[in-house]
Amino acid sequence: MRRVPERVSLTVVTDHPAPRRWQDLPRRQPLQWARGRSFSWAAPLLLLAGITAVDLNTTERFRIISWIVLVPGIAAAICGVWATAVFAVLAVLDYIAVDSVWPHQYQAGLPDFILVAFAGLLAILACAVRAGSERRLLHMRDIAETTRRTVLRPLPPGWAGLDHAEVYLAADTVARVGGDFYDIQPGPHGTRVLVGDVQGKGLGAVEAAAALLGTFREAGYHEKDLATVAGRLETRMLRHRGHTVALGRDDGDRFATAVLLGFPPGVRDAVEMVNFGHEPPLAVGPTGVRALPQGDGLPLGMAELATASGLPPTRTVTLAADETLLVTTDGVTEARNADGEFYALPEEAARAATSDPALLVAHLRDGVLRHSRGRLSDDTTIFAIRRTATP
Repeated sequence: MRRVPERVSLTVVTDHPAPRRWQDLPRRQPLQWARGRSFSWAAPLLLLAGITAVDLNTTERFRIISWIVLVPGIAAAICGVWATAVFAVLAVLDYIAVDSVWPHQYQAGLPDFILVAFAGLLAILACAVRAGSERRLLHMRDIAETTRRTVLRPLPPGWAGLDHAEVYLAADTVARVGGDFYDIQPGPHGTRVLVGDVQGKGLGAVEAAAALLGTFREAGYHEKDLATVAGRLETRMLRHRGHTVALGRDDGDRFATAVLLGFPPGVRDAVEMVNFGHEPPLAVGPTGVRALPQGDGLPLGMAELATASGLPPTRTVTLAADETLLVTTDGVTEARNADGEFYALPEEAARAATSDPALLVAHLRDGVLRHSRGRLSDDTTIFAIRRTATP
């Protein structure tokens, strides 16, 4: 469950800012931009002009025209293939022009000409390889982004009668996916919310999170009792583990902590809650911050270790109309600063002085990143919800 950020949805999603770009594979963006125009060609052009000027304005004892081999090399690092080819040709032509200005006895001659021409060809080849690698990397990021949006689907504003804001910051900034999960599922028996964290990292954690969310979306809609939804989640986790064991993988002991919430229809001051070993949610309101009952249940996938029925009890908690439920994963509470101190979530939530979900989540997101200096050791989710002002 360990390992900035990439996605924020305050019903804004930053991912890493809003990762809602689902066009075709994005094209490579040049490094230098000004007013919407690329100026990546400026550096090799200035280097070309500088080498030419210095060589022409110094004595024969300081001939540096052969340094022009650097020009296509710089272009290969920051420009496209065609631009690199242009600079390779310019370097050769410039070399011929400048070298021929000098008397024959001071000319660099054929050996350096071959060096400049050969360096230009190598630069073009290197640029083509680099461009291909960038295209593959962009394609991989596009796949990772699609995977994340499949697991953590976008939630419409005011979805299912709830004001909500959520931030997901993946510790793996390359893969940009992890084991944290959340969702809101409306249904005939009220609105259900699930926020959790799968133990471990990598694709195995993503698979487990996707399995749990798929079950939640079905059970949360069809099942009348929240306890039945909880039971379905426990069964799904066990089935998923059994499948991974049958495949010969070594993650057959994976589990997940989670908070399952139910907002019954017609009841505006009560919330049902099942806590699977997760840190208890906080109720944030104008009068301060209070912790809801501590989770005394075992994580999903470990019910067989319990002495009683196995599943955590369903609790009903009172929530004022101006209070917001705040659920976070341990990437928040375990974020450390340079002195090794943990992030003080309750105090920071109180310091936010707001119960608006979007403002609260934005405050905590910035606080966690500032506290950890942007070095998150675990996937981090901050999820805030409250009933809308009107049913």
